Amino acid sequence: MNKIKVALIQMHVEEDKDKNLQTARKFVNKAANDGCDLAILPEMFTTPYKTSNFPLYAEFEGEKSFIELSNMARENNIYLVGGSIPEKDLNNLVYNTSYVFDRSGEKIGKHRKVHLFDIDVKGGQAFKESDTLTPGDNITVFNTEFGKIGLCICFDFRFPELGRLMAQDGAKIIIVPAAFNMTTGPAHWDLMFRSRAVDNQVYTIGCAPSRDVDSCYISYGNSLVVSPWGDILYKMDEKEGYKIIELDLDYVDKIRKELPLLSARRVDLYK
Repeated sequence: MNKIKVALIQMHVEEDKDKNLQTARKFVNKAANDGCDLAILPEMFTTPYKTSNFPLYAEFEGEKSFIELSNMARENNIYLVGGSIPEKDLNNLVYNTSYVFDRSGEKIGKHRKVHLFDIDVKGGQAFKESDTLTPGDNITVFNTEFGKIGLCICFDFRFPELGRLMAQDGAKIIIVPAAFNMTTGPAHWDLMFRSRAVDNQVYTIGCAPSRDVDSCYISYGNSLVVSPWGDILYKMDEKEGYKIIELDLDYVDKIRKELPLLSARRVDLYK
C-alpha cells in the first residue's frame, strides 16, 4: 500500500515574523514527532494578511524564512510545504510564494500564486492583492517518494483548469495553502475542495490560518482533507492546532480505474 501521512498545521498568525516562524517550528516538530511524512503550513503564515504588509515582510529566496523552513524539513526528516510567504525579487516585485522542501531540506518546488485575490463582495469581503503583489505564471507539481503532488495557493484553486492541469501532470494530491475569509469560507470552502477532488480524482488539502476575530483579516480556518470520491475525511474547526491524516494513494488509482475521467475520450464541442 502506498500511504502518506500528511499534517495540517492551522496556526495563529501574529505581527511578529519571528514569533510566527517559532510557532511554525513548534507545530512542525510536533507533527514530525507524531510520524508525519509531509507537513503543510498556511498561506501567508509569516505576516497578517494585509496588502500593505506584503512588501514590508517580503524576503528574497534564500533569506531567513526560507532557511528556517529548509531547516525544519531537514531536522525532522520530512517533506514540508511552507504555506506561503511574501517573496521579493531583484526587480522589486513581490509575490505570494510557496516553497517545498524534501527530507534533506533541499527545495524541490516553488509556486508563485497565479490568480491574485481581487474581490469586492457587496456587504461582505473586499480585498485587492494586486495592489502590492505580482502574479506568477507556472503550474506547480513536485516529485516525492510517494508520487507527484500538485501545489497552488488559495484563489488559484477557484480556476478548475489549474486543478485539471496538475492532475494531467500526474498529481494524486493537490495541496492548497489558503486563507478564505468569513464571506467566502462558509459559502465555498467545502464545495470547492469537494468539487476539485471529484473532477480530478485526487486528494485535495486546504490548509488555513486559525481564526482571529481581532485581526485585520479574519480567516475562516476549517483546514480540511477531501478524498478522490469527494468525501471530507477530516475538517478542523476555527482554532489553532494540527492534525495528521493518512492518505492511501492506491485509492486514487482505484477510483481512476473504476471511473476513468482523466483517460476518457474527450469530445470537442466547440469546433
